[in-house]
Amino acid sequence: GPWGRCMGDDCGPGGIQTRAVWCAHVEGWTTLHTNCKQAERPSNQQHCFKVCDWHKELYDWRLGPWNQCQPVISKSLEKAPECVKGEEGIQVREVTCMQKEEDTPAEDIICEYFEPKPLLEQACLIPCQQDCIVSEFSAWSECSKTCGSGLQHRTRHVVAPPQFGGSGCPNLTEFQVCQSSPCEADESPHSLHVGPWSTCTMPHPRQARQARRRGKNKDPEARELIKKKRNRNRQNRQENKYWDIQIGYQTREVTCTNKTGQAADLRLCQQEKLPVTFQSCVITKECQVSEWSEWSPCSKTCHDMVSPKGTRVRTRIIRQFPIGSEEECPELEETEPCVSQGETAAPCATYGWRATEWTECRVDPLLSQQDKRRGNQTALCGGGVQTREVYCVQTNENLLSHLKTHKDKEASKPVDLKLCTGPVPNTTQLCHIPCPIECEVSPWSAWGPCTYENCNDQQGKKGFKLRKRRITNEPTGGSVGTGSCPHLLEAIPCEEPSCYEWKAVRLGDCEPDNGKECGPGAQVQEVVCINSDGEEVDRQLCRDAIFPIPVACYAPCPRDCVLTMWSSWSSCSYTCSGKTTEGKQIRSRSILAYAGEEGGTHCPNTSALQEVRSCNEHPCTVYHWQTGPWGQCIEDTSVSSFNTTTTWNREASCSVGMQTRKVICVRVNVGQVGPKKCPESLRPETVRPCLLPCRKDCIVTPYSDWTTCPSSCTEGSSGVKKQSRHRVIIQLPANGGRDCMDPLYEEKACEAPQMCQSYRWKTHKWRRCQLVPWSVQQDSPGAQEGCGPGRQARAITCRKQDGGQAGIHECLQHAGPVPALTQACQVPCQDDCQFTSWSKFSSCNGDCGAVRTRKRTIVGKSKKKENCKNSHVYPLIETQYCPCDKYNAQPVGNWSDCILPEGKVEVLLGMKVQGDIKECGQGYRYQAMACYDQNGRLVETSRCNSHGYIEEACIIPCPSDCKLSEWSNWSRCSKSCGSGVKVRSKWLREKPYNGGRPCPKLDHVNQVYEVVPCQSDCNQYLWVTEPWSVCKVTFVNMPDNCGGGVQTRKVRCMQNTADGPSEHVEDYLCDPEEMPLGSRECKLPCPEDCVISEWGPWTRCTLPCNQSNFRQRSADPIRQPADEGRVCPDAVEKEPCNLNRNCFHYDYNVTDWSTCQLSEKAVCGNGIKTRMLDCVRSDGKSVDPKYCEELGLEKNWQMNTSCMVECPVNCQLSEWSPWSECSQTCGLTGKMIRRRTVTQPFQGDGRPCPALMEQSKPCPVKPCYRWQYGPWSPCQVQDAQCGEGTRTRNISCVVSDGSVDDLSKAVDEEFCADVEPIIEGNKKMVLEETCTQPCPGDCYLKDWSSWSLCQLTCVNGEDLGFGGIQVRSRAVIIQELENQHLCPEQMLETKSCDDGQCYEYKWMASAWKGSSRTVWCQRSDGVNVTGGCLVVRQPDADRSCHPPCSQPHSYCSETRTCSCEEGYTEVLSSNGTLEQCTLIPVVAIPTVEDKRGDVKTSRAVHPTQPSRNPEGRGRTWFLQPLGPDGRLKTWVYGVAAGAFVLLIFIVSMIYLACKKPKKPQRRQNNRLKPLTLAYDGDADM
Repeated sequence: GPWGRCMGDDCGPGGIQTRAVWCAHVEGWTTLHTNCKQAERPSNQQHCFKVCDWHKELYDWRLGPWNQCQPVISKSLEKAPECVKGEEGIQVREVTCMQKEEDTPAEDIICEYFEPKPLLEQACLIPCQQDCIVSEFSAWSECSKTCGSGLQHRTRHVVAPPQFGGSGCPNLTEFQVCQSSPCEADESPHSLHVGPWSTCTMPHPRQARQARRRGKNKDPEARELIKKKRNRNRQNRQENKYWDIQIGYQTREVTCTNKTGQAADLRLCQQEKLPVTFQSCVITKECQVSEWSEWSPCSKTCHDMVSPKGTRVRTRIIRQFPIGSEEECPELEETEPCVSQGETAAPCATYGWRATEWTECRVDPLLSQQDKRRGNQTALCGGGVQTREVYCVQTNENLLSHLKTHKDKEASKPVDLKLCTGPVPNTTQLCHIPCPIECEVSPWSAWGPCTYENCNDQQGKKGFKLRKRRITNEPTGGSVGTGSCPHLLEAIPCEEPSCYEWKAVRLGDCEPDNGKECGPGAQVQEVVCINSDGEEVDRQLCRDAIFPIPVACYAPCPRDCVLTMWSSWSSCSYTCSGKTTEGKQIRSRSILAYAGEEGGTHCPNTSALQEVRSCNEHPCTVYHWQTGPWGQCIEDTSVSSFNTTTTWNREASCSVGMQTRKVICVRVNVGQVGPKKCPESLRPETVRPCLLPCRKDCIVTPYSDWTTCPSSCTEGSSGVKKQSRHRVIIQLPANGGRDCMDPLYEEKACEAPQMCQSYRWKTHKWRRCQLVPWSVQQDSPGAQEGCGPGRQARAITCRKQDGGQAGIHECLQHAGPVPALTQACQVPCQDDCQFTSWSKFSSCNGDCGAVRTRKRTIVGKSKKKENCKNSHVYPLIETQYCPCDKYNAQPVGNWSDCILPEGKVEVLLGMKVQGDIKECGQGYRYQAMACYDQNGRLVETSRCNSHGYIEEACIIPCPSDCKLSEWSNWSRCSKSCGSGVKVRSKWLREKPYNGGRPCPKLDHVNQVYEVVPCQSDCNQYLWVTEPWSVCKVTFVNMPDNCGGGVQTRKVRCMQNTADGPSEHVEDYLCDPEEMPLGSRECKLPCPEDCVISEWGPWTRCTLPCNQSNFRQRSADPIRQPADEGRVCPDAVEKEPCNLNRNCFHYDYNVTDWSTCQLSEKAVCGNGIKTRMLDCVRSDGKSVDPKYCEELGLEKNWQMNTSCMVECPVNCQLSEWSPWSECSQTCGLTGKMIRRRTVTQPFQGDGRPCPALMEQSKPCPVKPCYRWQYGPWSPCQVQDAQCGEGTRTRNISCVVSDGSVDDLSKAVDEEFCADVEPIIEGNKKMVLEETCTQPCPGDCYLKDWSSWSLCQLTCVNGEDLGFGGIQVRSRAVIIQELENQHLCPEQMLETKSCDDGQCYEYKWMASAWKGSSRTVWCQRSDGVNVTGGCLVVRQPDADRSCHPPCSQPHSYCSETRTCSCEEGYTEVLSSNGTLEQCTLIPVVAIPTVEDKRGDVKTSRAVHPTQPSRNPEGRGRTWFLQPLGPDGRLKTWVYGVAAGAFVLLIFIVSMIYLACKKPKKPQRRQNNRLKPLTLAYDGDADM
């Protein structure tokens, strides 16, 4: 069985694993152990490696590389005819489990414990074979010979190499024989061939000794000179220890070769001067470097999880610089990542954001531009904005432990903001200033009775009449408490006060005196005892009050005059009495029945029916206490117990104080009077305790560290550098706390850094010119003389600018390229002319057309030689014209954005108010100026007297917010009883523009409304009736003045007040449905009749209303009838209770919520939504709430709820960042950019953010100078025809404008003085290189073609992931046909590349010309190539017919068969070939000349053939719609248009004929319509 798990106590190789072992029959069933051979029994346990979790660090899988993709042997071995994507394959790799430290393989099971074994094989793709693809051939070269028969060739290069087993490249060269004019002289069959130079070798010691020996026999003076020179050289050598310069020599072979390249005798190559075969050279030395230094300590000394690694460095130095070597020195510095050592490393500092306190909440930033409240900002409340500053601090607790000792340990010092990486906390937020709730008071109560100031202390005879009102809405905010409420009590001094009095409730019936039936009597008053507030009290308290006496009355006897009861007293005509005003009250009664003629008491005259009495006799001098505002809370030292901190009004309070206020007695409409006039006991308090909020001192962070001074040295003087430090206010002082005294910003000058040491190369004198040893020179001219060309070296050292010695590395870093160490030199021979070097050119003094010169002089013995004085051959002076500089300036590029002048706006209280940063107004836009000289070369702009820009004023339009009118006045409440609504509106005055605040939602007439609920008091206005008049009898001629008639009364609408109905108002203010009747029918009783009183009130219907319930009213008999027989009728009236007629149900109704209402002083924020509660009668009418209250109905609705109005927060932007560096260091297209960010996105109806968050302006134009190679010269072999020569090129300083298509123009080298000498990214400049000049007849390889484009392996434009490849090739050039067998192979070189592209190859074909056309293959970028296109898909290039079409009127069609021209029909043979073309018959239309109209033949016409009329009699007309070019003729369009018009005409006529006639209008409406204007809602209408 399988092995079980590895078990054991210890980790590692000491584990044991077991397995089951049993004996089985061959067929698979288990049998006894004894049936199996015991000797062959496998063991059932073995040692194993027990894996533990910590082994994960020690073991890991090692993955080998994938091997090559091998094809899978497919089931069907047939290959597809065309390869589309490639062949599927499989690739394998090795995977082993490794012990990491010892790098030894381990068992797979160990690694599998932690991670499953990675895949060992994977599917792969063998792409389609790709054949070699080559370009088109170049043009033919010139003929290889100028006369006679030569060869000319043309070449092509490889575009894509063969890949994945594709076929190789075809020949890259084609040649053909060419003939020129016949040669006049015989061509030399031999040419002089120069071989390559040998390696540079030092002279043999013997040769050197010989040279020295030759120098021995010198005089002592000379010897002394040589000694000095040696010492100096030794010193130089020491300075030159980095360069071991040894001058040796090298030789080359000169041979004569024939056309086939075989050597011939040198004499056959006749030539005056043979090439030099030796020269001095410098021995090549490789770079030598020291051993690596020790590793530096790790750059990171702390540890954290973000970037756990630092770096460490080791260096080495150059011991000896390379000379003449191609190899550069190796890297001198090596870095590697490292981890700070051990667990002891402290954790790295971490940083986090901190924020200061929020500033005070301010509302004014939310106001729109035209808001009138901008002027008075103190009264604003509601939603606002507050800001704070954020700064970055170090947050590690352990590193901040020293701060625990600080007083303000929570404030650690600010550090550079860049150290904080998390999201920046927001710096603005919405806040809320609670709006003060105004004090609301009830109406005044009625004046009370004259009462003592204090009923418990009744002194003197002076009292007061009082009237009161109460606070209905407690004020909050502002000056908190009732201090802001008006006075609640008014008093009038009065005489004879009393605290309790009797109040008559109702009069009893009239009881006649002495128990008689009728006659004079008395009415007893029912009374209760009341106090001065009108409340019923114990009757005992009224024991001192005067008890009301019974009222005299008269009970009418039969036939007496009957009067009604007195009406109640009217309300007093004035509230007080003065000189001109006297309060009066009236009551009246009227006649119910007249007296009889005989014996009855007669009715009194009219004046006796009315009574008047005085009322409100107190004078109109009203007094009240007036309070001033509460003063400041002043600390009360007497209260010491209050030492705890409490919160009161949401602010922490630390001590108790006292507040006082002024209280004076005021007479209404007069002013302050003595305090005795006001009731002393009701005087408001003047002192109250208060809580003092805690003092808040200013808290600032400690100073940040000083900013760093520039640590490196300074180049030149660029002003004094400063360093600064700052700190942040965390808490502003409040409530008398300590102010912020110290500065928040400090700066000091940096210590002056030392000036930068500049370094320079010092070149020492050239040593003597070293020639090739004379033993090598042998027979050459000058060998014995010791003259000719040689090479000399010199020492160079590194110096500081002041001349002091410096290390060579300083100069390598700071002093530019190393000066030349060796140069060619010439030891003049006797016949040579010697000159000094050329001087520098004289300077140009700026005049146009002036000349500058340079000179040299003849030296030494040459002065005497005539041939040296020949100035034509050896000129001593050279001249050059000075440049004529003319400059012109031109604007380049686009205009910049409009840029506002930069100026800091004062920021108020750390809060940016809207429009703080200047965002609009006049700015400037800029366009760069470029300066060119007369040759069109870009020069510094200062040459054109320009500062680099054209400036133009521009305007950034200021945003204008939506402007609305002020609110209109509130409308009246829509209901006179119960809850209604009132409305006010604003209208649009100006739409927003330039990104101003948008308008709120407007209606179709551009108005915005505010609707709020309102409540009208149902008893505000009421109907007041006077008593009914006497019943006027209709029939006056009756003997007695009695019978049916009419009576009237006055009904008036009165305004109701606390003192009762006061003044008459318009009738429409009272409810018309409730208006009492002003007249009614009546019956005046006759003298003998019974007289009953007016009807009493109806009793109330019991609820619920239904017909089974009744209500009733009654009247009392006042006068008994005269006759015994007559009785008074039953004076009770009953009626059923009818719902909504005389009986009503009542219920509460709650209105909808109002819109969110803000305080007048708020812009947004918390508001209140209200709703109203109505008492509604069952017929739907709103009534006084008392009806519902009497029924005790539940009212558990919430009438107010808080709500939010979104604040219109304008978009706030950061300041513009500083201008960026220029995007280009030089040229025309450089741009500087600055950006800003949104610090507060807009909200609600705030001003939206502008789109322009980035501005750019052009940089000043600077010319781009750089070094550029000139072209290589042709390969030059000195004094020979072929072999190894040299080619050279120059470098020049060029200027360009930085654009891709600008051709660089050469300028003086001085312009590139500051440009680093790098060409094509390489510091090493190659100005000379060896080259090979082929001998005539040689077969040779052309130069390498340039690298092809980087090409990927793709299918259908998708990269298969094999990477890009580039290729270049060398073609073979043949000069003589017989040398063909000596030609080298053509060459191909590939390299991988990164920025590859997919290319496709397609067959292209030209238009057919006759039976042929050109077909070629083209790459998708338009390059014509050979190869790449699939051969199976190649289109035909030839379409000629076999056999050719020889029959008349036949031609070869595209299908390669013979067809007939149009107008002819084919006649085919039995095998399907064309036999002949016969003419198709034609329709002939006879003309005027041709009378015979019986010819009716027809034929189709070849549209392109001109018609021929063979007879010439009459003309035959063919309707030919097609022209000779195969297009429709013009007349066809004309006929079609005509037919279309005719069709439309016919359809129109049919329609008009069928249409029913319209009935004539009967009546003309002549009234003018009102003019209607189309109105689009624009306020400008």
